[in-house]
Amino acid sequence: MSSEISIRVETLSKSFPIYDKPHHRLMQMIAPGPKDRWYRTFRALNDVSFEVRRGETVGIVGRNGSGKSTLLQLICGTLTPSVGTVQARGRIAALLELGAGFNPDFTGRENVYLNGSLLGLTRQELDERFDDIVAFADIGEFIEQPVKSYSSGMYIRLAFAVAINVMPDILVIDEALSVGDEAFQRKCFARIDAIRDAGATVLFVSHSAQSILQLCDRALLLERGHKLLFGTPRQVVAFYQKLIYAPADRYQEVVQEIQESQGESSVSSLTGRDLSRERPDDGVVINQLEASERFDPKLMPESTVQFESHGARILSPRILNVDGRQVNVLVPGRDYTYTYDVEFSRDAEDVHFGMMIKSVNGIELYGTDSHAQGQGIKSVTGGTSIRVAFRFKALMLPGGYFLNAGCMGRTSNGDGFLHRVVDVLMFKIEVVRSSRRYAGFFDISGEQPCEWEVLGARGQSAESSSIPSGEVSHS
Repeated sequence: MSSEISIRVETLSKSFPIYDKPHHRLMQMIAPGPKDRWYRTFRALNDVSFEVRRGETVGIVGRNGSGKSTLLQLICGTLTPSVGTVQARGRIAALLELGAGFNPDFTGRENVYLNGSLLGLTRQELDERFDDIVAFADIGEFIEQPVKSYSSGMYIRLAFAVAINVMPDILVIDEALSVGDEAFQRKCFARIDAIRDAGATVLFVSHSAQSILQLCDRALLLERGHKLLFGTPRQVVAFYQKLIYAPADRYQEVVQEIQESQGESSVSSLTGRDLSRERPDDGVVINQLEASERFDPKLMPESTVQFESHGARILSPRILNVDGRQVNVLVPGRDYTYTYDVEFSRDAEDVHFGMMIKSVNGIELYGTDSHAQGQGIKSVTGGTSIRVAFRFKALMLPGGYFLNAGCMGRTSNGDGFLHRVVDVLMFKIEVVRSSRRYAGFFDISGEQPCEWEVLGARGQSAESSSIPSGEVSHS
């Protein structure tokens, strides 16, 4: 991360006129007298200031109507500030409304050039990147068909492919990371990671507390157009959730506490409102379906990256159940083996192997090595094949996951990769029959019940029980 400022927002405000009746727009233009008598002013953003450094990832949180999308549009230049200034250095790629600018009567190819030009690419740049865009979208011959004939999934894939193939200095994302299936989502996250690793600034809106905590360097909390807090992700997420769950009669008190946490003056225009309508989407209620392990041939990663081989090559990655049958749809709690073969084309020394399980958005959940630190197979002769097997228990919550594979050994620069494949396999944890509520990535409760006890008051008898973890009984 650089100390150079990539985005500077100073005293930024944006107001919109609200008309009670459609003809009031016309009356505003032609009627004599004060113009503002025909409309009410709605302040979507009010006196917001902050700075983002180059290479920094900043998340923006807040409830619907807090001004998040308006702020991003002002930064991207699609809206003009009412008051204040925005300075953004470098090319901006914005994923605000996927497919904005697509003409339904144009073919996919024609829309690639149309949408790419709207994102700031020249004709030459589009010619150079066209094949990469088509490969990323993976819609086959439909690239030559009018987009009005596309399914919603195909439309999204092409729109995202165009936007993500702009190599920006600033990447702005407005809740666009939940598009497509899990394999395509992982490919999108992998490309965003590559853009971030290249030094770009990333600014994105999310209602997911986990995404903010795991991906961001800092976070911004907006409420009714005001900046309440700009700080560490953990601090911002904690106050965001406190604000969301606060009773209406404690709303102003919580706002005051948030502002005092960073020494800012209160915003007197914030008033109480119904806080029960919006909640963070962190919990998952598991549907009541039967689980069955199996192999789904359609469950293939789209984000696989093969690293250069240095005398070794990883082949035939697969997951086996306890019966030795290949599967990629797993049942929670069961034991599995992740295995792959490594072929050596030349002699190698100090050889060891690794694996990594990642979430759809690229979070590293678990990784291990075949040998302890400083140990390995002393010598492997060229022409040898070695089968590697990592055993694991499926403790993850239902959803999609990805596997890496790596073979390490002695190189000219010390211990390094002889071959590595990122996102070599995709698998899913099957949904199970349960009424429990889950959050996060793992189920660590096992079969242990949740015990509860109601303590007696003033001599009354106490109650106690033992119920399955996560369930609540009502009399």
